[in-house]
Amino acid sequence: METLNKYQQFENLEIEQLPIAKNKLHNWTHFAGLYAAEHVTATEFVIGATFVALGATTKDIILGLLIGNILAVLSWTLIASPIAVDTRLSLYTYLNKIAGDSMTKLYNWANVVIFTVISAAMITVSSTAVRFAFDIPAQLDWYPTNLWFVLIVLFVGIVVVAIAIYGFTAVSKFSAICAPWLFVMFISGAFILLPALSLDVLGETLPSGWTELINLGDQSIWTGVNSDGEPGIGLLEVIGFAWAANSITHFGLIDMALFRFAKKKSYGLATSTGMMFGHFVAWISAGIMGAGAAVIIGKSIVELDPGDVAYYALGWSGFVIVAGWTTAVANLYRAGLAAQAIFTKSSRKKTTIIVGLVTMVVACFPFVFSQMLPLLTYAGLLVVPVGSIVFAEHQIFPKIGYTRYLSQYRKLTFSTPAIASWALGLLFGFGLNMLNVMSFYYLFIPTWIFTILIYTFLAGRYGAKNKYPEEEEKERIRNINIEKFQEKKAEKEVVIIVDNSLFTKVLKIISLVVLAITFVLACIVLFGSETEKIYIENRELFYTYTFVCTVIYFATSIWALRRGNSLNK
Repeated sequence: METLNKYQQFENLEIEQLPIAKNKLHNWTHFAGLYAAEHVTATEFVIGATFVALGATTKDIILGLLIGNILAVLSWTLIASPIAVDTRLSLYTYLNKIAGDSMTKLYNWANVVIFTVISAAMITVSSTAVRFAFDIPAQLDWYPTNLWFVLIVLFVGIVVVAIAIYGFTAVSKFSAICAPWLFVMFISGAFILLPALSLDVLGETLPSGWTELINLGDQSIWTGVNSDGEPGIGLLEVIGFAWAANSITHFGLIDMALFRFAKKKSYGLATSTGMMFGHFVAWISAGIMGAGAAVIIGKSIVELDPGDVAYYALGWSGFVIVAGWTTAVANLYRAGLAAQAIFTKSSRKKTTIIVGLVTMVVACFPFVFSQMLPLLTYAGLLVVPVGSIVFAEHQIFPKIGYTRYLSQYRKLTFSTPAIASWALGLLFGFGLNMLNVMSFYYLFIPTWIFTILIYTFLAGRYGAKNKYPEEEEKERIRNINIEKFQEKKAEKEVVIIVDNSLFTKVLKIISLVVLAITFVLACIVLFGSETEKIYIENRELFYTYTFVCTVIYFATSIWALRRGNSLNK
């Protein structure tokens, strides 16, 4: 009876509020697939056009994106992943131990808003890729101008919500299916439209070498001149943007929600699939695709929406650009977690559905994706100070002899050091922005450092220097009991059966073969088109057969997944 009472407190808690059990952890492949799919998105078309409009040069794009994305991968690996693996908690739950209910609820509301809008933007972008099938005009205003577009948005939104409510496992499985297809399609899209650019600038279907390729980029894509006809951004700005684009998730620690499922801290390196391909190769490919589509249509790249680019790069396969769906799913999952941390008596599924409904309404307004750049940067600046507070408490306090979880031990619902540090961090960061003392893209770094120093100082003044042996012992015993509770619960769970049947293997082989065929067709367009006439013929063949390959790929991949799932029902 005593043991039963000891564990009853955990039975009554929502599973998301407890550390992740050992039997729920995942290998690095889950994270590689998850980040590959989340960061190779339909919004890469928007960001690809943004770099063109900002006036970067070709060399600055190649070198700057490489350096910036390496820094982003290291940020996940050295900052976010270690804390997540140590605690096995989402940031939303862990912050409550550090800062109490008042700040946590305020912060979680901010995250609900941020991730709802980001998720909505992904849904909107994905929907623009489908508009050609219904002859819907480009949605370039801040409000929708076509009823069919609204209906498509609602349909895509329903799919996103349906996947997100099933949690991390469903998100990672969905991403694992999408990721290989996205890899092939982004590279293929660049291959398909590069000859159109080359014909327009050089008068031939293929640049003769690396130097000519760089010159082609400088003349027709990344010209070094922005949309206002003035000198554009340089190398440092490109590095800063690539690093800061996801500061909300690595420096801001939002991705503790994902990495708490990682078996090892080193799995932060798995983000390289998303950064080095999604934010390096895909951003470069998106610029090529955007410029090529602009040549074919006869418009400026900044006048195109993602649907234009997707269609002229991939044909009917552009209608199947589910990349934005994968990002929307991951961000809606985060928003649902934040909402569940506010309404603790409601399940994560329920809060995700409610947030999802709001997201679908917001997604009907195209302005959300056209403002992605300022949204991501400002959201990062808003969240990074909170990440620095958690980093200071978790990583710095033990090293300087301070006590963690001061607010929890003293049963405080209002943490003055945390709230004051967040407020001062925001004032500092946005103050630097108003004074224009440095590039906007790098503001998260001094803001992060400043907030760490302020929080450490204030926490020391409010009791973190003191020792709380009795409370620390209770915390240690509670963690031991949670682990034992989860071990007992795991004994009752069904062991997952891996589907190694011959038919499933055949389905997986077919899916890989059709991806290979798609890539070969793209290579034929790029390297086997001696004249403009042959290029157009090869391009049309690619459009036709690649769509068939896309249908086969998703049919076989989903079929294989369903066969595996059926064994574990």
